[in-house]
Amino acid sequence: MSKESIQEVVQKSLEDYFNDLGEQKPTNIYDMMVMTVERPILEVVMTRADGNQSHAAQMLGINRNTLRKKLQEHGLL
Repeated sequence: MSKESIQEVVQKSLEDYFNDLGEQKPTNIYDMMVMTVERPILEVVMTRADGNQSHAAQMLGINRNTLRKKLQEHGLL
């Protein structure tokens, strides 16, 4: 899947979300999207890294402590 395809899926999902809201005002969209996308990213990368947090952090380009914090936030530890 190309980067453009992922962007298209996210854009379509957001458009559907706004349509479903109707007249309701949206709140915390950024946090909602980050949390929604972040968990599957962490799951896939941790699987690819065979559970090795140092390797996963390197793949993600983040510090291992940051990865550990995110894994805890998502209940993946």
